[in-house]
Amino acid sequence: MVHLRSRRRLALAVPVVLSLTASLGFLPAAASAAPAAAGAVRTADGPNLAYVVNTRTDHRTIESVQREIVRNGGSIVASYATIGVIVVHSAQADFAARMRAVRGVDSAGATRTAPLSAAGTTDEGAVQVLSKAQAARLAKTAAPGEEPLEADQWDLRAIGADRAARINPGSGSVTVGVIDTGVDDTHPDIAPNFSASQSANCVSGRADTTYGAWRPADADHYHGTHVAGEIAAARNGIGVAGVAPGVKVASITVAQPDSTQLFYPESVVCAFVFAADHGIQITNNSYYVDPWLYNCMDDPDQRAIVDAVNRAQLYAQRKGTLNVASAGNSNDDLDAHALVDDSSPDDSAATTRTVDPHECFDVPTQLPGVVTVSAVGVKGAKSYYSSYGEGVIDVAGPGGDKYQIPDTPSKNGRILSTLPNGQYGFLQGTSMASPHVAAVAALLKSAHPHATPAQLQALLKAEADNPGCPSGPYDGDGDGVVDATCVGGKRVNGFYGFGVVNALRAVE
Repeated sequence: MVHLRSRRRLALAVPVVLSLTASLGFLPAAASAAPAAAGAVRTADGPNLAYVVNTRTDHRTIESVQREIVRNGGSIVASYATIGVIVVHSAQADFAARMRAVRGVDSAGATRTAPLSAAGTTDEGAVQVLSKAQAARLAKTAAPGEEPLEADQWDLRAIGADRAARINPGSGSVTVGVIDTGVDDTHPDIAPNFSASQSANCVSGRADTTYGAWRPADADHYHGTHVAGEIAAARNGIGVAGVAPGVKVASITVAQPDSTQLFYPESVVCAFVFAADHGIQITNNSYYVDPWLYNCMDDPDQRAIVDAVNRAQLYAQRKGTLNVASAGNSNDDLDAHALVDDSSPDDSAATTRTVDPHECFDVPTQLPGVVTVSAVGVKGAKSYYSSYGEGVIDVAGPGGDKYQIPDTPSKNGRILSTLPNGQYGFLQGTSMASPHVAAVAALLKSAHPHATPAQLQALLKAEADNPGCPSGPYDGDGDGVVDATCVGGKRVNGFYGFGVVNALRAVE
């Protein structure tokens, strides 16, 4: 179930940040542990699920909680002591409730609603693979100095990335971590800039750094490879070019290896911690954390998910990592008072519910300090699918739009990039917008190596181009129906935040 991106998040709006921080930072813990059979591990009486148990970070508390996890029938998969998050498997039906009653536990909850199997992203629509014959014809249209397929990369020209590359293609000491479905590092456009030492597979909740573990499970897990090419495909006379063709990319695989391609919380926690501990300066997050599109703070399981992932991404920020995330493809007003979520949970039977995006959070894009990205097409207008919201969107980037047709050889309004097995293809979505922003952030980091995540975010906003709200009604798909309402002014608004990022300004 590829759902690579549909979201809402905290901009710098102080009331929102404070309300979320208050919700996450001071979750109440019960005074004492619940009673259990003396000295015995409880027997299984429910489905085998994964859990996150969030605690204080002192060693005494963590050791005590770990003992209670085992005593209550849990097995510890990974313990991230620096952020107080413990990943657990348990078949006890009341495991989370019992752990929430343990002294020192701030929150605890199941990370999925379906049992663990033996063993989501934010693109919009199926990939359109470029055939060898199409690629050969396209290569004939390349201008001197261009990559063979660059004539179809309208997105590079839209943000000045083609000209920026001639000034500064980015530094090889800057790495963007692609937290995604895996990256095919054998692709000839990715191999020159791939950092194997900063790559891992985090699907289990524990980092596996075995060589090649970061690669996609199969060719259908193409999303991460497409994202990586958008960021840093080399200017090497082959295929396409990335926005920052001189920086490194790393792969941190978090998608389940089966056809669902779900991104569970424990995998994402692992990814943020791994990125932080391995010197990755920027992460790209073109997904939402499964199984809930929105995690509501009045539900103890969903609250624990928000708490765990937020601890991990804040840890990454403290270690110097800027986290960039896509806003989502639901065309939702993420500043609305009510939204309908009919897709959650996506690992079992979904139900329809109405949520308030100020109280029910899209993770990780709505978390504090994360750069939330909306999508635009070739005309610079909001893509028809892109979610939006005043005070939510930070910046925008080219994500493609099949209704906005470019004057390119293929006349394809989507984004052309790399696919596994040496292929290329077109995709659209806020999944594609986010890596453009992450790549511009990498160019900024190359020019300002000592900039903090907050400073990089400020630079992204300061150098962006804001088209302002549309002068008339917004009809993204041209069917005569108003699809969205833009709120705000020329400087900052709900469609584009502070504007569309600019690669050329980042290096000038």
